[in-house]
Order: sequence, then structure tokens, then C-alpha cells
Amino acid sequence: MLTFRTLPSLLFLFLLCSCGPAPEGDVAGSTPATRPNIIFIMSDDHAQRAISAYTDELTQTPNLDRIADGGMLFRNSFVTNSICAPSRAAILTSKYSHLNGKIDNLSPFDPNQWTFPEALHDAGYRTSLFGKHHLTYVPHGLDEYRALIGQGDYYNPTFIHNGDTLAPEEGYTTSLITDYALEELKRNAEGDQPFMMLYWHKAPHRNWMPDTGDLPGLLDKRYPEPANLRDDYAGRPAAANADMRIADMFVSQDLKVIREYEPNDPGTGGATFWPDGTKYMAEYFYREIDRLTPAQRAAYAPFLKRVGEEWQSVKGTDEELGWRYQRYMQDYLASVKSVDDNVGRVLDYLEESGLAENTIVIYTSDQGFYLGEHGWYDKRFMYEESHRTPLMVKYPARIAGGTTSDALVMNIDLAPTLLELAGVPAPDELQGESLVPLFGGTAPDDWRDHIYYRYYQEMNSFHRVARHEGVRGERYKLIHFTEPGFEGYELFDLQEDPQEMENRIDDPALVAEKERLQTELRELRRELKVTD
Repeated sequence: MLTFRTLPSLLFLFLLCSCGPAPEGDVAGSTPATRPNIIFIMSDDHAQRAISAYTDELTQTPNLDRIADGGMLFRNSFVTNSICAPSRAAILTSKYSHLNGKIDNLSPFDPNQWTFPEALHDAGYRTSLFGKHHLTYVPHGLDEYRALIGQGDYYNPTFIHNGDTLAPEEGYTTSLITDYALEELKRNAEGDQPFMMLYWHKAPHRNWMPDTGDLPGLLDKRYPEPANLRDDYAGRPAAANADMRIADMFVSQDLKVIREYEPNDPGTGGATFWPDGTKYMAEYFYREIDRLTPAQRAAYAPFLKRVGEEWQSVKGTDEELGWRYQRYMQDYLASVKSVDDNVGRVLDYLEESGLAENTIVIYTSDQGFYLGEHGWYDKRFMYEESHRTPLMVKYPARIAGGTTSDALVMNIDLAPTLLELAGVPAPDELQGESLVPLFGGTAPDDWRDHIYYRYYQEMNSFHRVARHEGVRGERYKLIHFTEPGFEGYELFDLQEDPQEMENRIDDPALVAEKERLQTELRELRRELKVTD
């Protein structure tokens, strides 16, 4: 019987048998006769500003830069909902949260709905996932699945392998995920079947525990503070209410101060309990410390000693916030370094094995992240730092190296892009657009000029971020806060105020822009089938 799930593969076989000569690519030469392989690399909470292909003000990421240097860097890449699991659901389904059902980290996700990995599997691809999945079920259409449980741990993690929970494995999680990915790549290199791999890292998600090899000298590194680290949130009441300030970071969990140096601290910072009301964040941190092997603990011992001594010298002084910022950046960027190092291992193998020429390599993150901007860490808001996400695509057969795009692109665009490149038909109900027309460096005249965003999680949950939606164009952004007690609009001129410090919703000079964006918001809601 013909079903929705079998239709893509039948259509693919028909197209494969009936098509004429391969179309010309965007680079000299033609599209490969064989279907491209796909490696989809994703990290967690990776800010654009922490990739040197975008800016080298904070760090160097030479291996991630290889993807941009060999392909296309998207400068204006955005997410539909800046929180981990909903972003992953949007990527897999090419649908906004209100249609795929995954509106926040706690809501369920229907595993029986269409996803692009299953479509590629049905079309003859060998498919796999290694790393952080975060959607609580073993997905349909994967030949190999080795994923962390929930957020996972930075050290000695527990994996689920094709449905079976394994014993904890000794090692650093970023490296272990890469080890498994390389094993799969070597297996794939021995055959002729095209493959699609989801190579998805936990890092640099909170609580940012660096690899032991990156600890020496880490505490001597210093990073420039963002200009709005001490933001007073004037004119932005929802921002003022949010609980995600570096000033309130957990002393233990986030800053790595152990009880010897802060014996009376519950580790709670600006929040008291996990939602179940039973578990302090400090206890979570000590569970992470207890996971370390004797050798790992020995490597961490001098690091933790110095952190504790520094904390005692700055606690309660005017220097405390600056010290907290440096501590955060030291650990966060060291976690990024490990991702970069391990991505380099994968890129090296692709080149050594001869797979690089016919393999699409994507690098992105499930969303951006605040690196001290507005005094924050975390994400969720529609402000630029968390609304943006890195995106780089390398495919030598179709993309000239070193090209860039300023078009407004979104995470829901990745699935239709990969399907088009693989020659697999995309269902009509997908809400993303294929990025292939952008590969030549110029956007088509009918490319989108505004994007829609919506954040759903209740404010009484983590971080007290008010629910909101909004629309962003090339220059102006309108945010509509819908949370009771915080209802209202914010309007920003991104050209004049790229740090989004001045809410100009009541500025008479921008009345026309406000009305235009409110109309655009209503039209996008109707077009995208958004309901309340």
C-alpha cells in the first residue's frame, strides 16, 4: 500500500531513473553523478561571536573556520525558538514549534511525524546520530544511534545505543562523540552507500567543564568585556525581570568554587531550587565532580584550588562581576576549543579518505548564547545574541570557498536544503526554504525579507523570561511580549543600535516603522498558521 512514508523514496527512484543529464553546479563543473554524503555538525549554545570566522575578538577556531573558508558563511542565520529541544525539533521537521508540537523543553515531541533523516533513510541513505539528541526517544529512520541521556555529562557519559542504555564510558564527552563519529565514517568509507550523519555535541552547553588538557594556563586568559555587561535594562521591563545574569551565576555549578572555599553556599545564586524543589544546584555540581576518575580529579585539583582562592579575594568587592565574567568566558571558550579540535579530526579524516569532495558539511548550533551582553548568559530572548546562530556550509561541488551570504536564513531551512541536494522531494507542508539558490552568493529577488520568532516557555520556569513573539527585517525588529504583567512592544533600530539598548516603540520618528512591522507580524502569523 502506498503511504506518506514510502512516497519520498518512490518519487526519488522515479526521478533517479527518468532524469536527464545532471544540472550544472554553482562552481565550475557539474553536480556529482553520485548522491552527496552529509555530515551535519551541531553544537549547543554556540554564539556566533565565539567563532573566529565571524569575529576573532574572543577566540580562534581554526577548524570551524575551515568550513567557512571552503564554503559559505551565513551572516544572518536565525532560529525560530531559542531553546534547545524546540530548536532541534524545528531543524528535524522544518516546522515552527506551534506545528511540530515541541514548544519548550518540557512539552512532548511526536516521534511519528516527518523528519528529514527518515526521509533520507527511506531514499537509500545510511543514517546515524552521535551525541546530544535531547528529544527523549530513539528516532525513526536511523541505522545507528548513540546519544546522551538528556543534557548528558561532560565527563564519563552514559550513552543510549540503539535503544539500550550502556554503562558510563570513561573519557571527555566531546572527544568520545567524535570517536564514535569517526568509527562510523570509516565504516561508511568502505562502501558505496551515501550517508547522512548527525554529529551533535553537548558542548558548549552549561556548565562548561573544559577538557583536562585545556586546564593549564586557562585561568590566566583574559577577555574583553562587552560594552553592556552592566546594562540597567531601561525601557525593557521583561529584560530587567529575567534571571540569567552573570552576577547571579551559581558559585559552585557555574564558577567552579568548591565547598572548601565557600562552605556555606548552597550554590543557588539567583535561584533556589530545581523545579522539583529537592535538589540544589551545588549538589548537581558535586555529582559532576564525583563522576571524575582519580586521574581526572587530579588534573582538576590545582585548577579548583586557584579558582577558590581567587573567589575568596574578590567576593563582595567591586571586582566580583568582572571576575565572574572572566570565569564564565574561560570555561565557555575552552569548551568551544574542544569542539573545534574535534571537528578538526573529522575534517582531517574526510580529506585523508577522499570523502571531502562529495560530502556536504554543515556547522551550526541549536541557538546562539549571551556572552556577557546585557549582563547575561543563556538564551531564550529574541535579542540578537541568542536569536542568531552560526551557520556554515561546505560542499565543494556546489559552493565556492570563502563565499558569504547576508540573506535572512533560518534553522527550518536546513532540511529542505539537504533534501534538494540529495535529490529527495520535500513535502509541501515544510515551512523552510532551500538555501541552494543562495549558494551562488546572491539571493533571489523573492527571498524572504522578514522572519518570525516565538518563545513559549512559562515565565515561572527557569530564568523568568517572559513569553514573546516578534518579527525582524534587515534593519528593524519588533518584539511583542505577551506574558501577563509584561505585555507590550519593543522596537529596535539594528543599524543605529545593534546592541538593542534603546526601546523606541514610543519614538514619533518610528511610528510608520512600528505600524509596518505590526502589520508584518500579523501577516506572518497568518501565513505560518500561528494560533494562540
